[in-house]
Amino acid sequence: QMQLVESGGGLVQAGDSLRLSCAASGRSLKNYDMAWYRQAPGKEREFVAAVGWSGSSTSYADSVKARFTISKDNAKNTIYLQMNDLKPEDTAIYHCNAVGFDTWGPGTQVTVSS
Repeated sequence: QMQLVESGGGLVQAGDSLRLSCAASGRSLKNYDMAWYRQAPGKEREFVAAVGWSGSSTSYADSVKARFTISKDNAKNTIYLQMNDLKPEDTAIYHCNAVGFDTWGPGTQVTVSS
């Protein structure tokens, strides 16, 4: 069974950058599409970005397009989310997910101050 653990969150100022990591164990990621989601206090969980199994195809929510980049390193069994030009509205707990599976990490908190 796949287990996912996110890291890299923190408290930053608007305009700063962060890189989140999601390390998988138990299964190889090479055959899985992967995604990042986020959930802000009092809000529904929302899609952020996804990457195909090979790492060559990506998709993004409109709110993060051109600021965030998702990537996948199958050799390291890890996916990443490079977040640039962070905004206060990006504040949330960020979770990674194996697309199509109910497999989630505990999340990493990102807080962006204005």
